[in-house]
Amino acid sequence: MKKTFIILSLIGFICFVGLWTVVSGGYDKQNTTILFLKKFIPTSISRKIRDTIFIIPDLKEQNRILSVQVAKYEQGLDGNLFEEIEQKSKEGLYSYNLKKFFLPFKRLDQRAGWQAEKNSRRAHYLEIIDDKILSISGLGETIYFNKNNINRNKLNQKKITNNLKKILKTKNSELLGIRDLYYENNYIYISLIERDSRGATINIYKAKKNFKNLDFELFFETFEYRKKYTLQTGGRIEKFKDNKILFSIGFFDNYDGAQKNDNLVGKIISIDKNTKSFNLVSIGHRNPQGLSFLKNNNLIINTEHGPKGGDEINLNFLSDEKLKNFGWPISSYGKPYPGTEKIYQEKGLLKSTHAENGFEEPIKYFVPSIGISELVAIEDNSQENLQNTIYASSLRANSIYIIKVNKDFKKILNVDRIYISNNRIRDLKYDEESNNFFLILENVPGIGVIKIS
Repeated sequence: MKKTFIILSLIGFICFVGLWTVVSGGYDKQNTTILFLKKFIPTSISRKIRDTIFIIPDLKEQNRILSVQVAKYEQGLDGNLFEEIEQKSKEGLYSYNLKKFFLPFKRLDQRAGWQAEKNSRRAHYLEIIDDKILSISGLGETIYFNKNNINRNKLNQKKITNNLKKILKTKNSELLGIRDLYYENNYIYISLIERDSRGATINIYKAKKNFKNLDFELFFETFEYRKKYTLQTGGRIEKFKDNKILFSIGFFDNYDGAQKNDNLVGKIISIDKNTKSFNLVSIGHRNPQGLSFLKNNNLIINTEHGPKGGDEINLNFLSDEKLKNFGWPISSYGKPYPGTEKIYQEKGLLKSTHAENGFEEPIKYFVPSIGISELVAIEDNSQENLQNTIYASSLRANSIYIIKVNKDFKKILNVDRIYISNNRIRDLKYDEESNNFFLILENVPGIGVIKIS
C-alpha cells in the first residue's frame, strides 16, 4: 500500500511539474516534450490552469517580474548590469558570455498577447554608430550610450530629443510602432507604422546624425494602407549597393497583392538614397523580419514569419538578375491560424512545397515557428568559427540560431542554438571592432551584449 502511494505521488508530482511547464512562461518553447504536451492542452485551457490551479507559483513568478521592473525603474538611465552568464550553446559547439543591461523603455505586456496593438509600441531597436550605440523605443523615444561602457557595470544612457511626435501630429497621423533603425553615411533611418484617415501604413523617415536632437523628415512612402492594424508589416532597412538601401514590406494581410508586381505588399525593394526611386528585388513574402546583404557573394538573405509554423530563411543570389518569388501565400511550410482556414481554402493557398510550384525554396524553415526576427550574416572574420555563418535571432524561441554554411552560402553544415530563457530577442547587431553581438531583449527590456567563441 505504501509503495502504491509513493508511485501515485510520484506520478502526481510529474504531472504537476509537466502541467506547470506547459502553462508557465518560462519553458523552452522548442522543447519536444513540451510541444507534445501542448498538443493536448489548448491555450485557453492552459491559461485557466495557470490562473487557478497554479495561482500561487504564478503569483510568485509575477512578483519576480515586478521586482525586476522596480529595479529597472529605480535606476533610471543608468543602464545597470543586472545579469551575466557564461555558458555553452545547446550543441556545445560554441561558448559565450552574455551581459544584460537595463533599457529604460516599456516592457512587452505578455498578458495582453503578442498580437495586441499596444505591444506594437513596445518593440525596440538598436544600431551601432561609430563608438556609440543608439536605441529607439516602439514609442519613438531615443537614447544612446558609449560602446565601451559595456565593460562597466552601467551603460550611462543619455536621452536624445526628436521631432517624431510633432511631425506625425502635423500629418494628422498616429504612431503605431517603430519597425527598424538603420544608420549609414551620417544619416539615421527609421521605419514606422502610422495610421491616419486612410488606414495603417509603413513608411521610412530619416534624420542627420545628432546626439542631442534628431530632426526627422519623411524619406519614403509605400502608399499601402490597411483599415485595421496588422502585424504583417515587415519594415527592415539594410545596406545595399549602388547608393541604395533595401527595405522589406510585409503583405499587410493582402492575400492577392503579395504575388502582384503593381504594389509593394509582400516585397523586398531597393531604394535610391538620392532620387528615392525604387525597384522590386523579390516578391512573395509574408512578414520579412530580418535582412542582410553580403557583398562578396552578391547575396540578400532575409528571414520571415510563416503562419502557424514555416518561419523561413531565404537566399536571393543576385548574379542572375532574376526577380525571385518566395511563394507567399501560395506556398508555405506553415498552416493557417485557427479562424483563417477558410481564406486559404477558398483561394487554394498554402501548398507545402515551393520549388514544385515555381518558387524559391528557403535554405531553412522552422516547424514549429521560432518567431524569427533579425539576422546577422558574416562572410569573413578574424575568428574562424564565426565566419560563413548566419545568426538568426528569435522571439518565440528566445534564442540565437547559429547556422554554419559553406563559403558560397548554399549549403548548411551545422546548426546550433544559444537559448536565453525568458528573453524574446527583437533586434541583433554585430560589432566587428569589439567582436560583440548587441541584442534587444524584449521582456525586461534590456540590452544584451554577447561574445561568442
